[in-house]
Amino acid sequence: MNSDYANGLDVLEDAVKNTLYPNLVLQLKKDFVLANIDFEISDGIVPNKLFQKLKEKVYYLIMEKFGEYLNLLYVVDVPERLFKQIQVTDVVEVADQVSGLILKREFQKVFLKKKYG
Repeated sequence: MNSDYANGLDVLEDAVKNTLYPNLVLQLKKDFVLANIDFEISDGIVPNKLFQKLKEKVYYLIMEKFGEYLNLLYVVDVPERLFKQIQVTDVVEVADQVSGLILKREFQKVFLKKKYG
């Protein structure tokens, strides 16, 4: 597992390469359910579509349901130090960067479960 990804798509490519992509999708679904946020994605969704849907959902949460957005970050357990490093330019860019952080953390969970579980 690489720890220095340029964006969320790099995380997804690494997950596919390590045959952990289906597990990552399941973990993402699980954490959205735990955060009590509706996020419908199919098990067979391709990485590009997954990243796009996640960005759209994060954007919506930031703009319309900020409390749920913060709850999602708590449930996913995005490290605060990484969250503070986000360059605030506009909401679309923030949603893109936050989506990358979410995917990175979810992949880390899945990778560690496989390695030590």
